[in-house]
Amino acid sequence: MTTLRRTTATAAAGALLATPLALLTATSAHADASKERDFRVAGAKVDFSVEKDDGRFEVDVDIDDAKPGSKWRVVLRHDGKRFHNRVHRADSDGDVDIDRKRPNTAGKDTFKVVVKKVGGPKKARTIRMR
Repeated sequence: MTTLRRTTATAAAGALLATPLALLTATSAHADASKERDFRVAGAKVDFSVEKDDGRFEVDVDIDDAKPGSKWRVVLRHDGKRFHNRVHRADSDGDVDIDRKRPNTAGKDTFKVVVKKVGGPKKARTIRMR
């Protein structure tokens, strides 16, 4: 193999290896676009997540492993302003799913969830997005 062919083959192989690495590092820059908090309250598992998508926020609260038919008050706040306050009943699998969309506001955005079993304990978690 001549020197020119060896150099061309080395450069081509380097370019093929560098492309996936460049894509991988570009994807990790969006890691801040989604945050999640998991916790337990009154025996149920709560997943609270906020994801920034197309300049809007998708706020999800999932309550799993609750007693079927039990009631749960869920309060959601965005920068201190309440945008959801309802009592939800767990379905036959013991699940409650809440999905809401919120606009992006100036500066950092703060989301807070308070989950309370009716007649039982409550817990709160906060997510700050940049």
